[in-house]
Amino acid sequence: MKRMDKPDKDKIIAELISECQAKVKKTYGYRRVKIWLLREMGLIINHKAVLRIMNKYNLLSEIRRRRRWRKFGDSMYKYENILNRNFRANRPNQKWATDISYIFTKQGILYLSMIRDLYDNFVVAYRTGTDQTTNLVSETIKKAKKEVANGLILHSDQGFQYTSQAYNALTKEYSILPSMSRAGNPLDNAVAENFFSILKTECINPGKPNTFEEAKDMINEYINFYNYERIQLKTKLTPYEKRCQLIAS
Repeated sequence: MKRMDKPDKDKIIAELISECQAKVKKTYGYRRVKIWLLREMGLIINHKAVLRIMNKYNLLSEIRRRRRWRKFGDSMYKYENILNRNFRANRPNQKWATDISYIFTKQGILYLSMIRDLYDNFVVAYRTGTDQTTNLVSETIKKAKKEVANGLILHSDQGFQYTSQAYNALTKEYSILPSMSRAGNPLDNAVAENFFSILKTECINPGKPNTFEEAKDMINEYINFYNYERIQLKTKLTPYEKRCQLIAS
C-alpha cells in the first residue's frame, strides 16, 4: 500500500530510453543507450538494468539483432558449405544464393526473401511477408521451381528457416543441393547480401516507405528494373540480357 503512490522507476527510465531510440531510429543497443543516458540525462545506471528495461518495454534495437536457433519438432538440418565462396557460375541455374532481409516501414518490418542467380545476378524469385517464417522461404523456392536445373546448388546462411524440416523436404523434392555458410561468416553469402545493399541504397532508403504496400510496390518496381534495365559494370549488360546471351549462342 505504501508503494502504490510511488512512480514506477522502470517506466520513467523507459520513457527516457524511448526518447533516445526515437532520435536514433531505434538503432542503439543497450550499451549505447547507457552512454546516451549518462551524456544527455546525467543518469548513471548499470548496463544490465538498461537491457532489462529495454526488454521489458520492447525498446531493443531493430538492426543487427542476432538470429537465434529455432527448432521445428526435433529436426534441425545443417549443410556443408559446398559453394565455399566460389561465386562464379558457367551457366544460368547452376548456383543460386538466397537470404532474407528486413525492410523498415513506419507500419513495421516487411521481410524480403530472395533468390539470386550467380551466373548473371538475375533475381530468380522473391517473396515478401510480415512474418519471418519457413513458409516465406518455401514460397520463394516454389516460385522459382520452373528454373530449377539438375545439380543446382542453393546457398544460404544458417537462419532457422534454412535448417528447418520444411526446407530440407522441399530441396529434396526439387532435387536441389543445399549449401550453407559457416557460422559467423557473412562473407560466405556475400552475393545475397550485396543485392540487399543495392536495393536499400538505390530504392528503399531514398523512398522511405510508410506502409507495407508502399514497400511492396517499390520492391516490385525495383527488381523489375534491376533484372531488365539496370546495366552491370562488369558485363555492360542487364542480368536478363546476359541470361539470354548464353541461350542465343
